[in-house]
Amino acid sequence: MSEWTSQVRRGILEYCILQLIAKQPRYGYELVTLLDQWEPLAVTEGTLYPLLRRLLKDQYIESFWKESEAGPPRKYYSLTPSGHQLVEMMSAEWNKISRSVDQIQIYGGEIL
Repeated sequence: MSEWTSQVRRGILEYCILQLIAKQPRYGYELVTLLDQWEPLAVTEGTLYPLLRRLLKDQYIESFWKESEAGPPRKYYSLTPSGHQLVEMMSAEWNKISRSVDQIQIYGGEIL
């Protein structure tokens, strides 16, 4: 069961991180804290930062430094135009997949 859960989480995690960044620029630890609210999506910094680096490399997100009221400056992440397009495409796919899974759960093998 844990292998299946791990596979499902991996794909969904990127989508959720992009969704959170789409709402407003976020810094890394803020993303970790936000995702902790949903136990199945909780991540460590060791999982998050490599994902953010890949998204930066693929130019779906960009980063900038901002002074913090409490402590050192923080590195914030925001979506690029191609990141916004990616989130829109991922959202459309997620909606199709989740609707299909819901229908299978409700109707089983019945032909609709």
